[in-house]
Amino acid sequence: MCRPPETSQGTPDSVGRAGEPCPVCFRNCRPAEGELGFCRARRMTGGQMTCDNYGRLTALALDPIEKKPLARFHPGSRILSVGSYGCSLACPFCQNDSISYAGPNDVQTALVPPDRLVAMALREKAQGNIGIAFTYNEPLVGWEYVRDTARLAHEAGLLTVLVSNGMASRTVFDELAPYIDAMNVDLKSFQPAFYQDLLKGDLAMVKDWIRAAAEEMAAGQCHLELTTLIIPGENDSDEEMRDIAGWIAGLPGGADIPLHISRFFPRHAMLDKKATPVRTIHRLVRVAKEQLRWVYAGNC
Repeated sequence: MCRPPETSQGTPDSVGRAGEPCPVCFRNCRPAEGELGFCRARRMTGGQMTCDNYGRLTALALDPIEKKPLARFHPGSRILSVGSYGCSLACPFCQNDSISYAGPNDVQTALVPPDRLVAMALREKAQGNIGIAFTYNEPLVGWEYVRDTARLAHEAGLLTVLVSNGMASRTVFDELAPYIDAMNVDLKSFQPAFYQDLLKGDLAMVKDWIRAAAEEMAAGQCHLELTTLIIPGENDSDEEMRDIAGWIAGLPGGADIPLHISRFFPRHAMLDKKATPVRTIHRLVRVAKEQLRWVYAGNC
């Protein structure tokens, strides 16, 4: 597991054992001493995988809750949204590549310990803020900061939101679940090869995370919404959308899990693709509505 930089306030209540690989995702990175793992946010230090980006924020904004996107969780409210750097995937179409593809020396950061961030969120209540959203880069690569901050946020009466690719272990899920009120998780495709070849990820791990979150939602513990970004020629068929919607519908409470079907725009290393036609998004929304109650067109 991981510890924060010595300059931050507060200490996580667990650290990884010397010599063990990183426990966050399926890669189980074990880099050389002093080197970073795949995500560029976790480092081997003294034989332990440590959290290199703990409290190191690259972005902070008071956003509409709908921007997360969350359509059925406190609509009309605002939430203090924060991000760090690093990601566990390598999406060539990344919308936040300036921080998700960054390491500690590639981007400017500000050290904001959990208690300070909660204090900032409380000051924004006068502007309609309901809590803190962990977003922009992949929050799970620095999950200890999410856990520590979310725990303090709950103690202060604030709500917490996780916007994630969902590619992390059940151990990480269990650490975070008691302190997260809502999640939006990306289900980028239903093709294992799409995840493995294009994203350098693991669809099975993402599906496990989503299923665990659906179980939490069915038990009334955490609100869940999902997002699928539609890329022309990659994941835009009716057949794949039926597979996605059918799988979601089969989860606990699945037919009531909102799905956002979002339009792709050329970004990062996928500039050769054209933006997804609006008609494609509306067509896939109709397909998903065959099995799901709440389906939303995004970026249209």
